[in-house]
Amino acid sequence: MVFIGMDHGTTGISFCLMSDDGKIIDIFKIGREDSKSGKVSAIDELSKRVDLSSVKLMAITYAMGDGFNKILPIEKVEDRGILSIEGAGKVTGGGTSVFSELENSNIPTIMIPGLHKDSTSLNELFNAAYSHQASPEKVSISFNALKETGWNNFIVADISSNSVDILIEDSKIKGAMDACIGAMGVVHGPIDLEMIREIDEGKKTANECFSHAGAIKIAGVDGKVANMKDRLLENYKNGDKKARLAIDTLIMTVAMEIAGLDVVCENDIEGIVLTGSIGSATEPFNFENEINKYFKNKYELKVISKESGAIGAAQIAQAVYDGEDNILGIDVEF
Repeated sequence: MVFIGMDHGTTGISFCLMSDDGKIIDIFKIGREDSKSGKVSAIDELSKRVDLSSVKLMAITYAMGDGFNKILPIEKVEDRGILSIEGAGKVTGGGTSVFSELENSNIPTIMIPGLHKDSTSLNELFNAAYSHQASPEKVSISFNALKETGWNNFIVADISSNSVDILIEDSKIKGAMDACIGAMGVVHGPIDLEMIREIDEGKKTANECFSHAGAIKIAGVDGKVANMKDRLLENYKNGDKKARLAIDTLIMTVAMEIAGLDVVCENDIEGIVLTGSIGSATEPFNFENEINKYFKNKYELKVISKESGAIGAAQIAQAVYDGEDNILGIDVEF
């Protein structure tokens, strides 16, 4: 008996294969460009690692996930669960190719929704304030964090190309801050006044600004999304002043966002969970140590796998298969 989780990430599509006793069999990633060009097949890669007839359930995330608000079988989700692909970062088509493969396979599959204005599980104040709070993999990341820590009241900081921080209270997602309004990630970040002027003057689109508003803006790094993080970290390692300023600024904005979520939590925070390629980083800097300089040991910090999105999706698949009808406050219809 095998369960599969898929994380539709910014730089690639990750899969986690998990046995029914919760042990991870394998984790692998398919590059977006390779998928789009047909160089790699998701089904072929899965078949190399597991007998697909042994897969009891697969849970997947896709894009913003803003077209539905319950965990549902893939066949019950319309238009791939999204309202639009516009204004959501760089579109390559790689994730679409993988989705089509899985949709046409015989693997039993459920889809995880994002967190948005139509989500019934969230605090109404967050829904009133923000039309979109987080994409679906943040739900699976939060579920993995819950499993790893056993905490009921905590904040998840997922720091990578995007930075999204999620508040979990009484084991339910209360709300989150998306990359376009909150902390910087490596690539994406909030649109500030200068960018609003550039948009109004027709110099850039809003999506172009959003996709260059992260740490790369400060470091002066550009190029393909998959390469920019590596270039930024290499520059940091080599002592580049702009790269160091970029990383330090990113960390400061994450610390500010976490502190803000703590303020609106009605219960005492048990700890902060760090994940993502930057949030779990130990080289060329230790993210946990750097952000704790702001927190001054106020919180217990727990670092989980940067692949927590795929792992958590597999764990959700198993929980739903076992009869769970609610995940972190999100209803399940299966």
